[in-house]
Amino acid sequence: MNRAFPFLALLLLAACASSPKAVKPVDVAAVPVQTLYNHGVDALQANDYTTALAQFDQVEQNYPYSTWAVQAQLMQGYTEYKQQNFTDAIGTLDRYIQLHPASRDTAYAYYLRALSFYEQISDVTRDQKATQEAMGALQEVINRYPDSAYARDARLKIDLCRDHLAGHEMMVGRFYEREHLYAAAIGRYQRVVEDFQTTNHVAEALARLTDIYLRLGLADQARQTAAVLGANYPGSYWYATAYDQLAADRQIPNATGKLPRPRQEPGLLGAIWHAVF
Repeated sequence: MNRAFPFLALLLLAACASSPKAVKPVDVAAVPVQTLYNHGVDALQANDYTTALAQFDQVEQNYPYSTWAVQAQLMQGYTEYKQQNFTDAIGTLDRYIQLHPASRDTAYAYYLRALSFYEQISDVTRDQKATQEAMGALQEVINRYPDSAYARDARLKIDLCRDHLAGHEMMVGRFYEREHLYAAAIGRYQRVVEDFQTTNHVAEALARLTDIYLRLGLADQARQTAAVLGANYPGSYWYATAYDQLAADRQIPNATGKLPRPRQEPGLLGAIWHAVF
């Protein structure tokens, strides 16, 4: 998964007039807020996340009404994200968003919150709740800040999430197919075709549907599905596979060597699929 954007670089540079090489214990009560904040930044840059969190917390505790406290709270969320404590990061960022909805950095807080969900996505063999949550959080970034760089990256990540979900459906569908549970497999493959049309899994789903329909003796459905496949992926491996299966089953009309194409304009997968079925 991708890392976050370089976090608030200008803010950090402005805050850190000097960068000592080591963080030393200090008497918090005697330390100016900017110095205390800088100690947290120094620790963060040194990957000493425990110290960084402690310093940012001291900023909040000792200077709760300062602008530094607002920045420190967001830095806590970022530090927790870097530490891969994603649940804690989400909680901290939720608090920041609730307390500072008008802050100029709230857009980043929403984005970092979405990344904290995104980084928890597991492989396609596991439950996809985290993927769904990530998509929801990323969509919220898009809805709230549609013209931002965060929204542009969120759109790309949503596409990856959708591909991930389609991959999960294909994995389950293949399992059902191996177990000869064809009705269940058809349901999974149809969901990929209907709900995840822009992913890389659609051609395979159509080819597997064609194969299952042939096994079940549903020749018309097989030909129709292969026609959709050929109209949208004419040069693909999966179309060649489906075509060979139809030919072996003598389902290509008139032995012309060409599978009839749907009348609808090629490429409009959704329109073709729903028109046929």
